[in-house]
This record gives sequence, structure tokens and C-alpha cells, in this order.
Amino acid sequence: MKEDKRSTVHKKKKKSNKKKKIIFTILFILLFVAGFGGYYVWSILNKVNTNTTISKNREDLGISSEFEDMLKSKGKDEIINVALFGLDRRTHNEPSRSDATMVLTVDTHHKKIKMISIMRDSYVNIEGHGKDKLNHAYAFGGPQLAIKTLNQNFNLNIKDYVAVDFDNMEKIVDALGGVEVDIKAKEIPHANKNINALADFRKIPSQPIKSAGKQNLTGMQALGYSRIRDMGNGDFDRTDRQRIVLNGLFEKISKAGVTQYPSIVSKLLPLVETSFTSTDILKIGGEVITSGSANFEQERFPIDGYYPDGGKKINGIWYLPFDKEATVDQLHKYIFDDIKPTPKQM
Repeated sequence: MKEDKRSTVHKKKKKSNKKKKIIFTILFILLFVAGFGGYYVWSILNKVNTNTTISKNREDLGISSEFEDMLKSKGKDEIINVALFGLDRRTHNEPSRSDATMVLTVDTHHKKIKMISIMRDSYVNIEGHGKDKLNHAYAFGGPQLAIKTLNQNFNLNIKDYVAVDFDNMEKIVDALGGVEVDIKAKEIPHANKNINALADFRKIPSQPIKSAGKQNLTGMQALGYSRIRDMGNGDFDRTDRQRIVLNGLFEKISKAGVTQYPSIVSKLLPLVETSFTSTDILKIGGEVITSGSANFEQERFPIDGYYPDGGKKINGIWYLPFDKEATVDQLHKYIFDDIKPTPKQM
């Protein structure tokens, strides 16, 4: 039943640049912190939860040496690609699929930061597990296998990642004093169902949404709202709601003012896991600031027209097969040449 519903949802996603989630806010702040200097910055950056177990060996990450040499020969090896994973899990040690899989490109050549969403149901090869959905790679082998899967299937050069549990969005919202969202009346019962379930699971008082309209949501309310999936267009509408919460957080951060950024960063850094060290963050942030890469863009792959509308059922399960050759070519042109892909007219 759920798989059939997902099939219907896929048919209504034309021209939707989605999957932009809370990780973007976190990484933006990580990059911005490079604008501050001195001991205070280092004391803040010491809170970074760095995963030291991930191997950055090229073979372990599935990076083609020929591809790296080609990028270097064209002077494009300085374009940085980072994997972003949004994990929907309730406990830290719980194996989890990546509910969102993205690539953040720091393109100092074209002075842009690009947010690229890779469809979670994309039918890809996962080393040691055969063909499966892209979002299963993280559950099978954590960030190491998830990065390797991206590199091997899309011929990329990703070496680092940032991951966040979506439950931490609640803490992020509360740390910023809430987030303003315009709630529709029809969304209230669905949001409150999620809020009550969360409260019961944690054995804490519930914080139901009591009325429609624009209002400041608590972290628990924002999480319940962003998890609505049993109405409208299912997963795609759920992603829209997560984007609404994200945009609200951006506005909150921008209104906080520069003097408040160190405090915000100090609160949020412990909520993410990354392969970056404090030195890495300062280096990348410095490159972004000095290059003036302040333009943000979004894109989603595979793009419309290069996969069967609604996906395809394989062995009783819905997947999203796609034109791999065309998608890899479009992805490379967008990342390294700044050429936006054009959807195929059906």
C-alpha cells in the first residue's frame, strides 16, 4: 500500500527542486564560522563531532584516479563536493537509511554554492549488496559505503560528509527560539498525531498545535509538522514542509545578527556528525568567504524525462531506475561547468 502511494506521489513532482533539509542550515553555519578569528573560534570548533573512523583513501571511497587526473588537468580539482545525509532515526546507534541524500558543491570558480538532491529511490548498485535504493547504502555500511555508492554510480570525487538526525531538528529549532510557520487547518490533526506519538515515545508532555495560521512553533511542533506524510502528495509534500521549516530557520538566523552567530554555532555544532576537522572547516569557510561564493542554487537529479514517471516496480518493490549515462553527464556539467540541466519534454 505504501509503495503504491509512493508511485502516485512520483507523478506529481514536475519541476520540484526539493530535498533541501536541515543539513543545509548546519553546513552554512559551519562555513560562516570561518569569518571569526582567534581562540574563541577554536573553542567553538572543538565541539565538532568528527568521525575519525572513515577512510579517506581513494579506493575506499570509490573515486576514479582517471577522473581525478582529468579534473586536475582542467584546473577543476579545487571544486569541493561534500555528501550530506539526513538520517531519520530515533537512537544514535540505530542503523538508518539516509532519508535525504545530497551533494553540496562549493564552486569558487563560478562563485556559487550548489545544493544537489539525489532522489532517495534511485536504483543504483551498492557494493556488496547489488542493485537497490540509494538511501539503503547508509544503512548497509554507514557514511563510508554511502559516499562510495555516490562516487561509483555518479563518478564523483566526494571525500567528506556531514550527517544529522532529523530528530535533532527539534533541538535546533528550540536553540533558535522557535520557527515561524503558516499552518493550514487541515494539517493540524496530522501534525498533532506525530507530536503526540513523539511525546508518548519520550514519555514527556505533548505540545499540540492548537490553531491554524502563522505562528512560532516549538521544536517538537516543527518536527511533527515536517513529518506529515499521510495527506496530500505524501513524501513530496513532506519535503515541502521540511523546506518551509528550513527557510524559517534561515530567516531566524539572519535576523539574529552577526554578533549572535558564535553562540548559534556553539549550540548547533554538537548536533551534527562529520568527517571534517576544525581545520578543514576553517579552510573551506575561508575559501568561500574570500571567493565571494554567496550565490546559492538548487538542483535535483535525475531530472524529469530521464526516468520512468512514477518509478518502476521490480520484484514487487517500487524503485526509480534512471538513464545513468545522461544523468552522470548532466551532473558533471552542472557541478564542474556550471551548466544547468534541461528536463526532457515528454
